[in-house]
Amino acid sequence: MGLYINPGDEYFRQLRNGKYVDKSGLIGVINKTIDKPERLSCISRPRRFGKSYAAAMLASYYCTGCDSSELFDDLEIAKTADYRKYMNQYNVMLLDITGFIGESGLGGMISAITDALYREASIQFPELPETDKISDLLAAIVELTGRKFIAVIDEWDAPIRDERSTPEIQNIYLEFLRSLFKNTAVTNKTFAAAYMTGILPIKKDGSQSAISEFNEYTIFKPWGFAPFVGFSEEEVRCLCEEYKLSFSEMKRWYDGYSLPGIDSVYNPNSVMKAIRFKSFESYWETSSSASSLIGYINMDYEGLGDITERLLSDRPVSIDPSGFENDPRSVKSRDDVLTLLVYYGYLNFDADSGLARIPNEEIRQEFARAVRKITHSDTIRRVQESDKLIQDADPCHRA
Repeated sequence: MGLYINPGDEYFRQLRNGKYVDKSGLIGVINKTIDKPERLSCISRPRRFGKSYAAAMLASYYCTGCDSSELFDDLEIAKTADYRKYMNQYNVMLLDITGFIGESGLGGMISAITDALYREASIQFPELPETDKISDLLAAIVELTGRKFIAVIDEWDAPIRDERSTPEIQNIYLEFLRSLFKNTAVTNKTFAAAYMTGILPIKKDGSQSAISEFNEYTIFKPWGFAPFVGFSEEEVRCLCEEYKLSFSEMKRWYDGYSLPGIDSVYNPNSVMKAIRFKSFESYWETSSSASSLIGYINMDYEGLGDITERLLSDRPVSIDPSGFENDPRSVKSRDDVLTLLVYYGYLNFDADSGLARIPNEEIRQEFARAVRKITHSDTIRRVQESDKLIQDADPCHRA
């Protein structure tokens, strides 16, 4: 077993040792795409919404060289007809892009990925012929083992979101992804399926995705992946009953997200931390990507100061997300800024009305804390006035 090629099931085994909310139905969705034209999936969801947990689950289920049945036999996926057919039947390539950036920086990221894959391949498959491309390396492993790959790429968009990134770094990275998935003949021979996840959808190249072979499922249009984004109302209600916590407070603090056909979606990371610490408070962690949005609000694009005041007064605002190019550096309008806020999880978007609002108390506090760092005096005044209105209306509110 390796870290990046055939990593085994140890990480998911650790997750199962703790409290685990069953999201194994996601495996069934991916199973339906295996060796089909729609085999390449890119799923975007907000920060702290279980992306890494899902990646670990998929890698554990598909990875050859281990028996993962005891981890999945009691989960929903075990009830499906194809449960045994695909379990532990594939080579797995598992990449956490943020890990490579942390290890080697943005400039050394691609070299670190290729070096890691070559190193592990040489250990696991010493009889492999020499190759000078990762796509050829993976194809050779498939030829040697008779098993295709399932690719699982976590935090795929980290080089796009990172404020230190440059157009050159982004282009090199996107070209690396194209080298794996752009050539249809190579992709069909090498990959049975791919699951790529991050906060942002794939960056647009003109009006099209820069990696057009992927089927995209976004927070605006999640399609069949919607049930696996966050926790449902029923899941949270059961957790509150089990741990003797107030459901109404859990809802006030961490609910407020919605998806087409699903009215209530909870932030899973915050729910589990509230259970662990038995305290309803903000567990949202600031990030460089989120803090950079302060700069956009400070520039007061097309009246963003007024919009900020509306949002903090619990009034919705309209959004047109269609023009955003899925790159924070391409922001050029108030709709782009608000669309970014939806992707990061600072706003919830209602598809039926086309309106967005701050979803819950946790995010309201973080949003207010962030915009207080701006320097635009009119916006500061409006934020202070709206916050006072909320405190006057809700004596339980604490800023």
